[in-house]
Amino acid sequence: MSEAGLLALTQWLSPAFPLGSFAYSHGLEAAVAAGEVTDAAGVERWIGDVLAHGAGWNDAVLLALALADGTDHVALAGVARALAASRERLEETEAQGTALAATVSALSGRSLAPMPFPVALGAAAAPLGLPAERVVALYLQAFAGTLALAAVRFVPLGQTEGQRVLADLHPAILTLAEGAVRAAGSDGLEALGGAALGADLAAMRHETLEVRIFRT
Repeated sequence: MSEAGLLALTQWLSPAFPLGSFAYSHGLEAAVAAGEVTDAAGVERWIGDVLAHGAGWNDAVLLALALADGTDHVALAGVARALAASRERLEETEAQGTALAATVSALSGRSLAPMPFPVALGAAAAPLGLPAERVVALYLQAFAGTLALAAVRFVPLGQTEGQRVLADLHPAILTLAEGAVRAAGSDGLEALGGAALGADLAAMRHETLEVRIFRT
């Protein structure tokens, strides 16, 4: 494994990197406002379902595909956009992917096109020499961490509770990363799919929420 590559990837996924991830709740704000998520156990279930059955799984597969040699990233970006279940979900993945591409391009001298976040990350990380499972696991960890931070601010949860939620999700994240890479390698685009309908509906409701802290 390239240690320099690992440092670069963790920098890109760090809260300090200018992706604006802190501004997105992926519909969690609407779920909390509706009383559907009220405590740490509910937050863990909600994030776990999104990772396993919703955007987390699809993003993991898209990222694994984007890391592969010879990938047509433009075509894959079109698939990623088509998978966005709501206007805000599309905004979330497009905005973060555009920010990642712009900043990595400025730092590295490469020319990365703006694309949905998992595809942009795959295109950026492909030359780093890292195992795909490691890249996907760190991506899912960052995604879960963003949602856990949103829960800390809005449920609200204590900082320790929020970190315990994230720590308890680690085994599932590792399993999902391994499964997504394996499925992408064997089934390609056929590995995509999911049914986190509650999260999708919450994201749609968030579009008309009168008082909002988060952009999604």
